[in-house]
Amino acid sequence: MALSIGDLDLRGVSDALARRELSSTEATQTYLDRIATHDPVLRSYITVTADMALAQAKAADAELERGHRRGPLHGVPIALKDLIAVAGVKMTGGSRVLADHVPTRDAFVTRRLKDAGAVLLGKLALHEFAFGRPVTDGPFPTGRNPWDVARAPAGSSSGSAVAAAAGLCAGALGSVGHKPTYGLVSRSGVLPLSWSLDHVGPMTRSVWDSAVLLQAIAGADSEDTSTRHASVQDYVAGLEGGARGLRLGVLKRYYVDFPGLDDEVRTAALTAFDVLRREGATLEAVDAPSLDLALAVWAPLMSEAYEYHAQTLRATADRFGEGLRTRIYLTALFTAQDVQRAQRLRARIGREIDALLSRVDALVFPGQAAPALRFEDFPSTGFAPASIRYTAPWNLLGLPAAVVPAGFSRDGLPVSIQIVGRRFDDAAVLRVARAYERVTDWHRRRPDASRWRP
Repeated sequence: MALSIGDLDLRGVSDALARRELSSTEATQTYLDRIATHDPVLRSYITVTADMALAQAKAADAELERGHRRGPLHGVPIALKDLIAVAGVKMTGGSRVLADHVPTRDAFVTRRLKDAGAVLLGKLALHEFAFGRPVTDGPFPTGRNPWDVARAPAGSSSGSAVAAAAGLCAGALGSVGHKPTYGLVSRSGVLPLSWSLDHVGPMTRSVWDSAVLLQAIAGADSEDTSTRHASVQDYVAGLEGGARGLRLGVLKRYYVDFPGLDDEVRTAALTAFDVLRREGATLEAVDAPSLDLALAVWAPLMSEAYEYHAQTLRATADRFGEGLRTRIYLTALFTAQDVQRAQRLRARIGREIDALLSRVDALVFPGQAAPALRFEDFPSTGFAPASIRYTAPWNLLGLPAAVVPAGFSRDGLPVSIQIVGRRFDDAAVLRVARAYERVTDWHRRRPDASRWRP
């Protein structure tokens, strides 16, 4: 096979299948071989569903041979964060608590992907129950960053990030990458962390890939009442609309001028903003003073995690990892009054951000506070407040957000910018991300597999 699967994004695999340059069985077997070769070091998979994947690939090939192509995901090998149910396949949540748990039903998003003809390679690593600290040992390590295996991948969808970046799947579902509007994608059949904050979305190598995955999984589900107002757009049609004429708000004080922002990340972000200006966007500094309260709001609301795990903690606390136990017990310290105050402040922040988004098409700012940390640099609780600053507000508000590569640090670690848009206007977020991506080549860079050594 002339094609190098490890270098292709999801679109590359999809196009090769459509042109019949590659069969789904060939693609699936190649990914399985790459997993067998590289994942003993990268540890992105908890469970590899080789037999299932090959059977699904064979069925996809038969349909494609008959001229029946369900769409761009037909025959494409993908993988799922291991808190998303697949009937008959272990779903551990990255925890000894559920080490032997096997769901009997597919999650809503799993059914959607199967209907689209996707092939399931397996279940991906994560921070324990999406809330623990990154670990390298034990039965459920959180994976190693393919750009530098001494560093942790972003949490909590660590395995999804590793597998997508390392070419161990064509695309993945996790909780970051492109974070859809809250209520756009059903969480039915997905292990919860915090009911009012949880999102499920694509993690891929390119914006088109994310748009296609989102198209497959978005929509109302009677089993998840948060989706009752889901407003689905065509996420692919407007991708090439470009930046010309768009108004983008730069959250300068809260993010760009934040003293804890790494200088290299700041420089890369400012350079990326200049690229968007050259592409025809108008950028202006904007501010939402209430964002200063976001982390104080986020912490009490995470008591939802304690409520979910409380009974199991009382019965078998020793089965939880130390990092997760610590974090959950901390959330239990908040009172009902704390939570109610947090909800009022959450609404206040939302009003300010909605007001900003009535004046601009999207908000832009650096994607994270710093490049990936070494495992030993994480605090024992797993909390990294500077990093949470760049993600927590948007989970609180349920707004769509996408992160797109914007350069590399001097140590060869990827850095990014983040785009946030109006509720249910995920298409605009993806359009801005693509406008930047199509005139840069950061998303085409691949980690060096020769560095994937213990």
